[in-house]
Amino acid sequence: MLVLLPPSEGKAGEGSGKPLALDALALPGLAEARARVLDELVALCEGDEDKAAEVLGLSRGLRGEIAKNAGLRTAGTRPAGEIYTGVLYDALSLATLDAAARRRAERSLLVFSGLWGAVRIGDPIPSYRCSMGVKLPGLGALGAYWRTPLADVLPEAAGGGLVLDLRSAAYATAWRPKGEVAGRTATVRVLQSKIVAGVEKRSVVSHFNKATKGRLVRELLTSGTAPAGPAELVTALRDLGYAVEATAPAKAGTAWSLDVIVTEL
Repeated sequence: MLVLLPPSEGKAGEGSGKPLALDALALPGLAEARARVLDELVALCEGDEDKAAEVLGLSRGLRGEIAKNAGLRTAGTRPAGEIYTGVLYDALSLATLDAAARRRAERSLLVFSGLWGAVRIGDPIPSYRCSMGVKLPGLGALGAYWRTPLADVLPEAAGGGLVLDLRSAAYATAWRPKGEVAGRTATVRVLQSKIVAGVEKRSVVSHFNKATKGRLVRELLTSGTAPAGPAELVTALRDLGYAVEATAPAKAGTAWSLDVIVTEL
């Protein structure tokens, strides 16, 4: 199973690990593409601060992120699983997984990133600020930039099993599974169900969405469940107590769509 996760806007501070070494990161086929983005981002943030803030979409209160990016090559690192914070990662709570679940997480979780393309949770990276929606002056929109490198690398990383896609829309643009891989991919949407005047109303609510996705992944990891494909995933999630509605693809080469229905956290 390969689980595709979004990163988080908020990130932990500088770590105590050795400075960044691109050749130490998983998915070495992305090394050249990562180096280009890193060079562009550092150069941008070493230059005009106002331009960097505009390109990165930073408010005045976040100007400190520019200096952080300028120092990426010498900053201390942490495992990526410690860098990413926020609602999804709080619910996932990687630090509290037992040893067996942690090993599963290290094998199966892949976090998408505007700077790195995608990283494993054990990859040592510095804290940074660069979303997939950024348009760097020399490279353009990062969502489009990463499509070719990720298309070259990720089908092999997906192996022959389930691909569970929990990414937000901005990060999904960087790689869309195709062909045979798409057929064993399941995308997940979390809907909150409320009864209003006796009628059920469903809506997408960000906090419910992120927290439920984090909790869902954690329960798959801790249970040791290894669904072979989307149909088996539906069964596994229902066995774990989730209300799931699934739509199988109407044609070959497209992903399954799963709605997870929640009423409260």
